[in-house]
Amino acid sequence: MKAIEFNEYGGPDVLHIVDVEAPRPGPREVRIRVRAAGINPSDWKRREGQYRAFEDVQFPAGLGVEGAGIVDAVGFAVTGVAIGDPVFGFGERVMAEQAVLTHWAKKPDDLSFEVAAGLPVVSDTATRALDQVGVEEGQTLLVSGASGGVGTAIVQLARLRGVTVIGTASATKHDYLRGLGVVPTTYGEGLEQRVRELVPGGVDAAIDIAGSGIIPDLIRIVGDPAHVLSVADFSAEEYGAKFSRGPPVDPARLLAAMAALCSAGSFKLHIDRTFPLEQAKQAQEVSQSGQVTGKLVVCID
Repeated sequence: MKAIEFNEYGGPDVLHIVDVEAPRPGPREVRIRVRAAGINPSDWKRREGQYRAFEDVQFPAGLGVEGAGIVDAVGFAVTGVAIGDPVFGFGERVMAEQAVLTHWAKKPDDLSFEVAAGLPVVSDTATRALDQVGVEEGQTLLVSGASGGVGTAIVQLARLRGVTVIGTASATKHDYLRGLGVVPTTYGEGLEQRVRELVPGGVDAAIDIAGSGIIPDLIRIVGDPAHVLSVADFSAEEYGAKFSRGPPVDPARLLAAMAALCSAGSFKLHIDRTFPLEQAKQAQEVSQSGQVTGKLVVCID
């Protein structure tokens, strides 16, 4: 099969399409013929070596931790799924023609493979961040960098919890945020004043998605570092704020719940662009630009 691999840390040019043996599913795993794989900032951060301090990367390394496709092999002790079933979930080296999923849920017929492939990471990250930041029904949440994939998930799940959301993004994305029930504002200088004008009563919590060095500003706005959290800035804890990390908790249940929300029309994941496997380099360059609205996906025939 064909897969994306890299043999050294570096820019997008270290990525190559290679021919490799198809993986075999282990116990409680399934293998899929991949139809789509989600692209995440963690992909290019891992490729650049930003995670080397706390994560072992064995070369040659693959890409992709989420995807959707058709089950074509099942491991020992797998129940509730059969060859031919459409599924989506978490795995390793998913940016390939075939990949093993470690956690999955069945894909509803009304959910496209592209959207399903982009759901796992943003759903887990958003749910964990909202639980950890401590924002409750009736309160107000400020989301810095609200229009990307994780931001799209956080603001919608927060709204479903009865939370008012203020979201920062460039002015061209404000209509997109309004469509998600968010009160938009721009980022950059003067944010504190703009937020106070929008919410005279103050903000109860804030989540940083962009990792743009804004943690001190968010702490001033919220007034309590215990209710400020970042999913991207490793230095957040140095200021007394939280950094969200960790493996997914009960991922199969989470994926099934997100699929149900999508089918009910309560949650929408905008797919900004799709790329063929041969354009994985370009896809990562677009992801790294920080100008994505929603999610980027690699589609595989």
